[in-house]
Amino acid sequence: MSALVAMPAFSVEPPTMGWSSWNTFALNINEDVIRGQADAMVSTGLSRVGYKYVNIDDGYWDGRGADGKLRLNTKLFPHGMRWLTNYIHAKGLKAGIYSDAGDNTCGSGNKRAWGLGVGFAGHDQEDCNLYFNDWNFDFIKVDYCGGRHLKQDERIRYTAISNAIKNTKRPDAQFNVCRWAYPGTWISDVATSWRTTGDIRSEWASVKKIIKENLYLSAFTGGGHYNDMDMLEIGRTLGQDEEITHMVMWCELSSPLLIGCDLTKVPEFSLNLMKNRELIAVNQDVLGLSAPVVQRQGEVYVFAKDLKRLHGPQRAVAVCNLTDEAQTIDVSLAAVGYDGSVKVRDAVHGKDLPDATGAIKVDIPAHGSRMLILNGTQRNEPTHYEAESAWLKEYNEIGIPGKAVFHTSNAASQGAYVGFLGNGVNNYMEWRDVYSKNGGRYKLTFKYMSAEPRDMRLAVNGAFVKEFTGLVSGHYTDKISECSVEVDLKKGYNTVRLSNPTAWAPNIDCVEVTKL
Repeated sequence: MSALVAMPAFSVEPPTMGWSSWNTFALNINEDVIRGQADAMVSTGLSRVGYKYVNIDDGYWDGRGADGKLRLNTKLFPHGMRWLTNYIHAKGLKAGIYSDAGDNTCGSGNKRAWGLGVGFAGHDQEDCNLYFNDWNFDFIKVDYCGGRHLKQDERIRYTAISNAIKNTKRPDAQFNVCRWAYPGTWISDVATSWRTTGDIRSEWASVKKIIKENLYLSAFTGGGHYNDMDMLEIGRTLGQDEEITHMVMWCELSSPLLIGCDLTKVPEFSLNLMKNRELIAVNQDVLGLSAPVVQRQGEVYVFAKDLKRLHGPQRAVAVCNLTDEAQTIDVSLAAVGYDGSVKVRDAVHGKDLPDATGAIKVDIPAHGSRMLILNGTQRNEPTHYEAESAWLKEYNEIGIPGKAVFHTSNAASQGAYVGFLGNGVNNYMEWRDVYSKNGGRYKLTFKYMSAEPRDMRLAVNGAFVKEFTGLVSGHYTDKISECSVEVDLKKGYNTVRLSNPTAWAPNIDCVEVTKL
């Protein structure tokens, strides 16, 4: 089944959990450092709650030999990499390594001899054989500094590396693409996970920026392939509420959980937070879903996703306060997917809260978040789907212009819309999760914005339904009009596609779904 399937009906491989050397140690690594972190992963109990990978980042090479083969820095790793991976595996853990899609590594700065020419460029299969056959690694992170240096095509290079991994003894190895921006929907067929932003820093401004850059990417996680929000900075310099937000949001959005602090010195609060089994369960859920924004109050965002079973009784609801002031929000149960009452559990603090009906009043400190696990037997049929929760076929963040993209606007229903839709056969958008309990006749009402007459084509479950023509609201971002059509939806999940293969479609705010 394609990695792009957004609504799996089976258990998928969960996000990677472990530790990586870069955030704390950068280039100051050696086999004693790595071995010490592996020991600490076990002694702290982190391995018992799911953290398994011990990943070596940049800085272990000594260039290439005259024969083109990679040379290990034996002063730093005197026993060799196979000895070290054996040590890690003997503890019941897994081992990760690092390279670059191009020639030089990021840490080399294109000038340090040890890191020049050690990337994959020209050596895809040879290097993969070394990493996975000879050294027996289980994971690889592939950066893009050398790729940028050589002005490579990301899709060609990362696809080639993926194919080379599949030709080793470890075709199931975890492959993390570090391109620092969402590369495009092709990446789901190539990698296990992919970075969606630049590098994280151990400060609130960085954590907030990364969360905001991932607000509308939930549709691009699916089928065991994940948006990567970068490593955890928990246990370093963030405040406690900021660390809670960090952990809650990485779990709610199903990002890989790769710890970046020194595991031999992690503070008790931070350690307990990273070991929180209820938060980890949200991240490692069998559905492998990321959560869309379902409610917004300024810069307070509410996210919700199913747990264990699609449209089942249990959902994870994260409430995230990105402001500098304490906030209170009434979380609408209808917006998060329920009619009637629900049982409520505070996953961060591990305690049951009073049952709720209608709404849940949530108080959140500045920079803080809450994770609520809701259980209710009366799931509703959603009647509102935001454009920013849709899957965009040609969406990317690597500078290719003229493709559908998410924009913000105060006029939009939750502050965002999809623009630059159409003007190409593949530049379409899809809601892949339009749910009908029993199937039947529905009215779809699309809210759009356009300063000039534009057309758009509607298809439902792959079948053409209607061509809307001459749609104009009077402004591209500040005035909204609507158009409607009646359609038949099947029982369960339906796919609703908007497109215009020959010209620009209007900007799309949302669709309202009404049972007739």
